[in-house]
Order: sequence, then C-alpha cells, then structure tokens
Amino acid sequence: MLIPFHQLPATSRVWVYQADRKITSAEKSIISEVLTAFTQGWSVHGQPMETSFEIRHDHFIILAANDQASGCSIDSSVRAVKEAGTAAGVDFFNRTNVAFQTAGGVTLLSMGDLKKKYGEGIWNGTTPAFDNLVDTKGKLDQAWITPAGDTWLKRYIPAESVLP
Repeated sequence: MLIPFHQLPATSRVWVYQADRKITSAEKSIISEVLTAFTQGWSVHGQPMETSFEIRHDHFIILAANDQASGCSIDSSVRAVKEAGTAAGVDFFNRTNVAFQTAGGVTLLSMGDLKKKYGEGIWNGTTPAFDNLVDTKGKLDQAWITPAGDTWLKRYIPAESVLP
C-alpha cells in the first residue's frame, strides 16, 4: 500500500540504491511509474505493507516499508529496482562509486580513485558523504549524509591527516 514517504515512521526499513550517474527528468518519470506500480502491491506473506519510495538528489532511489519485510518481499523489491533501472537505462547496482555531496550537487568518485582524489583535495574527512548503508528511515533522516571521516571512508584518509 503506497503512502507518502513522510508519513512512514522512523522505524520503517529503507534500502538506498545509488545510480551510476545523474538521473534525468524523463528517467525519473519512468522509474516512478515502475516503482509506483510495485509499491502499491508490495506485500509480505500476502499481506499489504505501508510502503513508499523517493528519488533524491537525482542519484538515489530510497525504497521503504513500514513492516517486517522478509526475504521474498525484499527479493521482489530488488527485482523492481532492477526493472526500473533497465526501463530507464540507469544502473543502480554498480557498487564501485562513492557519492559525496558537493556545491555542484552529487559527485561520484570511483573507489579505485579515492586515495588519489583525496590527495588532490577533491574530498577530505569533513566532506559530506552518502552512507547508503542506513537501514531505517530515522537513520536516513539523521545520518545518511555525514562527514566522510565518520564513515567507512576513514580508511582512505592518511593517518597523518587524522587529528587526535
């Protein structure tokens, strides 16, 4: 049962899918159509769930369910995101890019280039990074965008740069 995203409680489960590039307006329409159809009928063990989704920052799909989504229902959501991506020509399953929030919007950096880009001053420990591992709406609201040095990205920051 699709409801407005803001009406979901903070305890709702979320899944964040990052696009491999900026999503256009036309692509957003295609993605929204596929995900609207999916979330309207998304259920767990035949029982409807309160669900929603949003497309944020032109790079992310956030899918949410206010219920105990189980293995099968989660699998169906992954298939729906894959279907939406295929229909729009956007890859939401490329895990080799890291997203940072910059003055120009979202900047994607390849994981293989993180050390180099750090050395070039493109990002640092205070650069806002998107932590796509958040798993509840409350965490999404409070900690999705957080300083890179407070995330798993700290391993890419040279030890001499870390303040005591």
